[in-house]
Amino acid sequence: MRVHLVMVVDVPPGAVAAFQEYEAQVLPLLGRHGGRLERRLRTDDALHEVHIVSFESQAGYDAYVADEERQSHRGLLDGFEVGQRVLLMTDV
Repeated sequence: MRVHLVMVVDVPPGAVAAFQEYEAQVLPLLGRHGGRLERRLRTDDALHEVHIVSFESQAGYDAYVADEERQSHRGLLDGFEVGQRVLLMTDV
């Protein structure tokens, strides 16, 4: 049974370019852990994003979060307070 997550991200105005570069580096890593980006939405000002993501299992999501390559890209966001909420969802 797939695990479905909604990620809500708030990006400070000065961090838009850095955040978009971070995303370009880490989103391709989803497949390595059985993950899939189902949908990605962004406001016109690029200050807020919503991602709908699924993984084959909770273990896959946990492995993605712990992925060393993913973690190495966090430096792109140094000095910025990017807000993020991750919500575990179920189909209704």
